[in-house]
Amino acid sequence: MNEEQLILAVPSKGRLEEETRRVFGESRLPIARPGGARSYVGSIKNQPQVSVRFYPAAEIARELIMGAIDIGVTGSDLIHEAAENGEENVVFVKPLDFGQADVVVAVPDAWIDVTQMSDLADVASDFRSRHGRWLRIATKYVHLTRKFFADHGIAEYRIVESAGATEVSPAAGAADLIVDITSSGETLAANALRILEDGLIMKSEANLIVSKGADWTPMKKAQLEALLSIMGGIPPGISTQL
Repeated sequence: MNEEQLILAVPSKGRLEEETRRVFGESRLPIARPGGARSYVGSIKNQPQVSVRFYPAAEIARELIMGAIDIGVTGSDLIHEAAENGEENVVFVKPLDFGQADVVVAVPDAWIDVTQMSDLADVASDFRSRHGRWLRIATKYVHLTRKFFADHGIAEYRIVESAGATEVSPAAGAADLIVDITSSGETLAANALRILEDGLIMKSEANLIVSKGADWTPMKKAQLEALLSIMGGIPPGISTQL
């Protein structure tokens, strides 16, 4: 690979890949994946200065923060989750109008007296004395959960990292409540969970994101500006942020 090429990372599968390719295609930047679904290398027609990589969305967030890739498409929630203050290491160029979802705190419907985070703070404070253990929160969003709960003065809990379907954890007895992502709330409701009134941690959607930590030579900056111009405009002052 030419060291002056831009490395563009796009989601490797599912709806995020489909929507990313649609958005680029609508900008007359069709993304090709010659090796098929198992290939991790692609290209953009008539854009030899761009080398496309296909990665899982969470990995794109980490690689952007570390500066291992130049530009990518991933969820804003994943940038905030990938590292503490990870958002300070990237530039959010533009939202792409797909992948919208909310990261929320949800409790069992049976907790009728718990409607706000302040109620949850009361539950957490006496949970150990009543049940002999810490309140358990199932989530994939460890950083976001810790920050949000700290902002609400809640420290007496234990995180149960979830690798599967987080919303089933309370019913399965693996956790007491969850922090998870939801788009419609239907899956939460189907599992007898509800979002706290002030339990919205953040709204998320797919974004076109540039890494501040990548190796930005003058040539690569010029290529980035050319690509962003085709995509619909260059954010003011982006070159000075890199």
